[in-house]
Amino acid sequence: MGQTDVVIIGAGHNGLVCAYYLASKGLKVTMLERRPVVGGAAVTEEFHPGFRNSTASYTVSLLNPKVIRDMRLYEHGLKVVLRKIDNFLPTKGGDYLLSGRNGLTRREIARHSAKDAEAYDAYSASLESVIRILREWLLRAPPNAGGGLADVLALLKLGNGVRGMSLEEQRHLLDFFTKSAADILERYFETDIVQALFGFDGVVGNYGSPYTPGSAYVLLHHLFGEAAGVEGAWGHAIGGMGAITQAMAKAARERGVEIILDTPVDEIIVEGGKAVGVSTGGKTWRARQVVANVHPKLLFEKLVPAGAVAPEIDHRMSGWASESATFRMNVALSELPRFTSLPEPGDHLTAGIIIAPSLQYMDRAFLDARRDGWSKEPIVEMLIPSTLDESLAPEGQHVASLFCQHFPHAVPGGWDANREKVADHIIDTVDAYAPGFKASVIGRLALAPIDLEARFGLVGGDIFHGKMGLDQLFSARPMLGHADYRMPLPGLYLCGSGAHPGGGVTGAPGHNAAQAVLTDRRKFRR
Repeated sequence: MGQTDVVIIGAGHNGLVCAYYLASKGLKVTMLERRPVVGGAAVTEEFHPGFRNSTASYTVSLLNPKVIRDMRLYEHGLKVVLRKIDNFLPTKGGDYLLSGRNGLTRREIARHSAKDAEAYDAYSASLESVIRILREWLLRAPPNAGGGLADVLALLKLGNGVRGMSLEEQRHLLDFFTKSAADILERYFETDIVQALFGFDGVVGNYGSPYTPGSAYVLLHHLFGEAAGVEGAWGHAIGGMGAITQAMAKAARERGVEIILDTPVDEIIVEGGKAVGVSTGGKTWRARQVVANVHPKLLFEKLVPAGAVAPEIDHRMSGWASESATFRMNVALSELPRFTSLPEPGDHLTAGIIIAPSLQYMDRAFLDARRDGWSKEPIVEMLIPSTLDESLAPEGQHVASLFCQHFPHAVPGGWDANREKVADHIIDTVDAYAPGFKASVIGRLALAPIDLEARFGLVGGDIFHGKMGLDQLFSARPMLGHADYRMPLPGLYLCGSGAHPGGGVTGAPGHNAAQAVLTDRRKFRR
């Protein structure tokens, strides 16, 4: 039997962040990880001889700067470089759109429409006013429904923040929290490809259309980050996303955290109505507090013993919406792709390459998936990280990440019969924009939603640990009354992306959950 102050289930990035903060306060922390490597979905693995790449999460922007500073991740080996261009939207013809820093986005929009370039200034101002208040709440627990004085004070802070906004800014806040991305973008912009540039963020990891109410918030969620100290920028971690979690593991171990790999947790031990440890393959680990860095449905349906929480909690969590209809691929390339709209090699190949030239295209991708099982013309974001990082592929060759939608968890005939067919379909889609791409593919890894679930515990293949809709955000994540990281079982806490502020490689849920654990330990000592 092992004995520790806090046991953490899962060594994904949020668990590592939580462990670091707890150990920094002198607690003995033990992490139990099911896989043979730390990192959860933020890992780098070889997928073809000589070719390595990030396996699930694949780009840097949302990782919280306070977490980076506190854990001294750069000192522990992390290096983040910026994309030379943020995004590249090709077409099958001669048109394309670029976006990036130093006025590039506005110049590119102006090349398509002077009116849209003027509207871009107003759109950016409306975004900034809303993002500002969101950033204030990233590292705070949201007001907890039915809570005590601390939650009343949190609600007052939120109210003060909103009152500090002008009336027009409050209108923007309401719009972005309730409307579809298309509602907002079509109000500002007239050009299809300009609308698509911004609308893509509204469907990333979201099984929906840009015309689906609530997709405007998903758009926002992808914009509050920074990379290499540049707000709103996107970057690449040298060595892939696993370099982030390897640096986190070094920081945690330096503080005394014990990380035990190849150790899946079977069940949370409950005694006297309280979580007091976990069981793993016949061994038990006793702890004063148990922190779960797992998907909420896994927690309540697999790890919490039957009868340990009220029936209404079980019933509610059984309805937790969790599906992002994501198909994830890595491909090994003999050469760089040449896009019809911009064929020569250049900085645009360091960008997020978005194959989705209009909101209507994205809408059809969703409707096809709902009706026919998957998208006839899928939405694809391709990154070629080897343009920024020579460590990932042999000299003169490259790796590409393909993040593809919409491919639901359940498809006609099942995924075992369709996985390779869909992978071919996606490669054909890219080849239509970059002829010769298909011939350059010399190896690939194809992960359907069921594979993302089996490998990383992403129930339904959902990259965010649950839909980022209004009914599953802020004080309702993962449910009203338990948005403060304290679960409806004393001694049990949630620190993963199923807690506020949600998905992405942010570290924020781990940071915030650690504060809840530390607050409760101070109460124990009184």
